[in-house]
Amino acid sequence: MPGFVLQAAPAPADLVRPAIRVGFTVSRKVGNAVARNRVRRRLREIARMVIPAEARPDLDYVLVGRQAALERDFAALRQDLLEALKRLRALGTATP
Repeated sequence: MPGFVLQAAPAPADLVRPAIRVGFTVSRKVGNAVARNRVRRRLREIARMVIPAEARPDLDYVLVGRQAALERDFAALRQDLLEALKRLRALGTATP
């Protein structure tokens, strides 16, 4: 089971410069504040590693953390994000 759900929406056209915006949310169902913050930190790091290099800059992204992100291997979370971007057709044109 993946550790997150990825959502994407078109970025507003009135932005001054095309910036990739990423939001993070973790429900209280995941656990106490310590667990939620741990999930948020892990998601923030995989987003920092993957999204600037792989994602389309004309979309805004939201990662919704799930309970499985606590135990899931970090490399598997990173691969999950790449797969989610592929499924949403949100990969950029210059994929290294």
